[in-house]
Amino acid sequence: MKRITFLLIAIAALVGVVAATVPTSPPVDEEAAESIAAGKLPAGYRDWRLISVAHEAGGFDDIRAVLGNDVAIKAYREGQPPFPDGTIIARIAWKYIPSEEDNKVFGVPQSFVAGPPVHGVQFMVKDSKKYAATGGWKYAQFDYGKALADEATLQGCFNCHQAIKDRDYVFTHYAP
Repeated sequence: MKRITFLLIAIAALVGVVAATVPTSPPVDEEAAESIAAGKLPAGYRDWRLISVAHEAGGFDDIRAVLGNDVAIKAYREGQPPFPDGTIIARIAWKYIPSEEDNKVFGVPQSFVAGPPVHGVQFMVKDSKKYAATGGWKYAQFDYGKALADEATLQGCFNCHQAIKDRDYVFTHYAP
């Protein structure tokens, strides 16, 4: 009986030592935020959930998808501005082009689909302490996979988003 007790204690101690020495990786959202801050596209961002889609006319003239990490989706679902730290919102845009295939079926020119990507990929990362000067958000843009380093342009993002300060600087409404 003493041997079994000793063996169980030894196994428990070994499991504790192994668990304490296994390296832990930062949470996915933290890795994504660090990647964006370092000027790199975060891995897997295209697998984030869809928040909404939009058609922008005027100078943009594109269709876009707005994606969010799990923190963003939870905040949208709970309807809780301000968004919590760790929220990351991504915007992907494409020129829209007629779908000749669909239009033939419908008999009228009415269908449009995503064409070539435009205006890069944009991100908003919420960290209320680190980015306090810009409402708690970091704005980032990647053109052809490379980070846009033009601070004046990125400051322009914040300048535009100030118009909706009461919605925590976020234009996109959730479309469940």
